[in-house]
Formats: sequence, structure tokens, C-alpha cells
Amino acid sequence: MKLWQKESTSTSQLVEQFTVGRDKEFDLLLAKYDVQGSIAHVTMLGEAGLMTKEGTALAIKGLNEIAEAIHHSQFTIDSGVEDIHSQIEKRLTEKIGEAGKKIHSGRSRNDQVAVDIKLYLRAEISNIKTEVKHLFDLLISKSEEHKDKLIPGYTHLQIAMPSSAGLWLGAYAESLVDDLELLAAAYHIVNKNPLGSGAGYGSSFPLSRKRTTDLLNFATLNWNSVYAQMTRGKAEKATATGISAIAATLSKLSMDCCLYMNQNFSFISFPDELTTGSSIMPHKKNPDVFELIRAKCNRMQSIPNEITLLISNLPSGYHRDLQLTKEILFPAIEEIKACLQMMQLMLQNISIKENILADEKYKYLFSVEAVNELVNKGVPFREAYQQVGNAINKGKFNYNLQQLHHSHEGSIGNLCNDEITNEMNKALQKF
Repeated sequence: MKLWQKESTSTSQLVEQFTVGRDKEFDLLLAKYDVQGSIAHVTMLGEAGLMTKEGTALAIKGLNEIAEAIHHSQFTIDSGVEDIHSQIEKRLTEKIGEAGKKIHSGRSRNDQVAVDIKLYLRAEISNIKTEVKHLFDLLISKSEEHKDKLIPGYTHLQIAMPSSAGLWLGAYAESLVDDLELLAAAYHIVNKNPLGSGAGYGSSFPLSRKRTTDLLNFATLNWNSVYAQMTRGKAEKATATGISAIAATLSKLSMDCCLYMNQNFSFISFPDELTTGSSIMPHKKNPDVFELIRAKCNRMQSIPNEITLLISNLPSGYHRDLQLTKEILFPAIEEIKACLQMMQLMLQNISIKENILADEKYKYLFSVEAVNELVNKGVPFREAYQQVGNAINKGKFNYNLQQLHHSHEGSIGNLCNDEITNEMNKALQKF
């Protein structure tokens, strides 16, 4: 069964297999949203006099029963049925009879798919936002817990200046704030109703697009019917951009953790059950979770470009190319949520080594402090820099490292965690 099928129409099986592709697999993710969109559309049709009150009530009751089946994973797409939209209409017609065939009045599969995807993306963006907030809260908490544990800071992967575990973890918390700004922008693009735009050119039926906008809790609607169809691909790309930003933060944090777990660093460690071993080397504790987060998140950063390549030369109007956005974006949505959850699990169990900077190899971390000490005594900065540099070159840099170490506990960089939390709260209010 196909929504567009007529008595004289037949399609080669090879063509059908090729054009449907993996669509049924991803369509099941849209099932609950297709029902939501259909209930809003049917409600509006009844109010506009395009369906009888009895037919409207019957259709809504049947759609709610289908929604319940979907909720309990008791809904599938039958063999020979093209997509989720056809399956729901078929199931509804089987339940309530002829009234089920009327729910497509004034609607095209184009705007039906568009509203399903926007409802799905809106819900998933909210789910991702929640996971980001959980990770943010954990990073802030761990930042405060470990603010007095000093670690070396690096530039060019060379030992640079003293830092702290609190400053390191707090940096990633603030990074997530900026990531949420991009995700919030995607949410605003997604949160507009395309339903009622039909195939992209409106309808001669007296449809109330504002009514379905209210029923579906969209912030507003896509006013121009042609543009409503042009948002296909654009909404997906905006969402992918937000996901990509989060992925970049997780990838960088994962790389840090892989380095800091290395025995040449040994700054951090995790329980044995969160690491993996070697088939031949009994001493190994491998950071497989972080490596996979890094790999998955690096791959996710390519998704905005994949979608760009898919849609970049399309003219206005609907094109079947847009079907492929689902198989690019939908798996990434599940991946980013899984990576956020796994990062939370790992950081909840992180241990950070004490007295890292007591190691002799970190003594030059305090060279800048030595220069500043001379400057505070009235020595010009350039002269002070040369004095300390010459002492280092001659192996005569003999500061009391333990005294400097203790003098910096709790004061290496201002964490500003309260201010960062305020920025996060502002970002959350944009959703």
C-alpha cells in the first residue's frame, strides 16, 4: 500500500527496494510523532467542518489506541507497506472504517514527513540538552572537589605553567555552555510548524495552520508554504551542527583522559571494571571507553558536512534526496546521547593523583612565578625573564618547589564556577 498508489500503478520490486532503502528502519522512530501530527490535523479538520464530529472523534480515538501500541513497542510496518505514514493510515482504517481514509484531506506526505521530523528533532534536542546538563553538573562538582590538586599545564604538549584538576575539568563545563548555545539555535529552527503547507504550495481547503501550531506546541509556524518544504534538510543540518559542537568537546576531553591515564603522565585513574585489558600483556588497563567516545565524536563532527553535501545543489521544492538525511542524522542522535552518558559514568569514578607536581621534572613549571617575583621586587620584566632563563640554561634554577607548590594550592586560576553555572542557566532558558 502506498499513499500515492492508483489502480493502474505498479512499481518494479527493484525500484521499490532501492527507493525505500533503510527508510522503514528509521520511520519507526517517527511513529509516535506521526500520530501526534495526525491527531492535530484531524482535530483541525473537524473544527473546519472538513470531517464530521463523529468521524473526528472516532479517528482521534483510533489514533490514540495506535499511539498506545507504539508506546508498548507493539507496532510494526507490514510487508508491502511503504512507510510509517501509510501504515498508520492503514491501521486506523482497519480500526474505524471509512473515516480513517479521510485524515489525509488537505495534507501531503511532504508536510506530514516534515512535521514528523521536526517533532522528533525537537524532542531529541531536549533529550540531548538534558544529558549535557547532567554532564555539566558533574564537571562542576568534580572541578570543586579537585580544585586543590595541582597538575601541569601544557602548550605545544610541552610543560608550561601550573594548573589544577579543578581548572581542567571546569574548562570542559564551560565548553558545554557554548555547545548548548548552538543546540538552542537549532531548537528554534526546528520549533516551527510546517503542517498545512501541503506539497509546498498550500491547500485550497480552509485549513487553520495556526490551530495545528497551537495543538502541537510549536513556537510559531513556517509562514511561507514553499519555505516550509525548504526547511527539510535545513532543520537536520542545524541539529547536526549542535551535535557536532558537543561531540568536539567530548572528543577533546576523551583525548585528555587517554593522555592523563598513560603511565608517563599517571594523573588520573579509573576502577578496573571501567577499563579493558590486553590479551597478551597482563599489566594493561586500556582507556577503550574514551577511545571509542573520541572516535564516535570525531565521526559525528563530519555529519553537518555530509548533510551539506546532500542538500547543497537542490532547488526549492521536495526531492527524494532528503530521505537520506534520516540515515545520516538519526543514528548520530543516539550516539551523542550514549557518549554523554558514558562520559558521565567514567567521570563519576575518576581518581586524581595527589602531589603530582612534586616530581622533579615539573620544576620549571614555576619559572614564570620566579620571573614575577623578581618583577615585584622592581626588576624590569625583560631583565627578570633573562635572569631566570639563564639560570635554567645553566642548571641553576633552584627554587623551593615544595614551598611554591603549597603556596599555589587552591589559587591556580580562578575557577569561576558560579559564573559558569549562571551562563549555563541562561543557555538553558533559550530552549
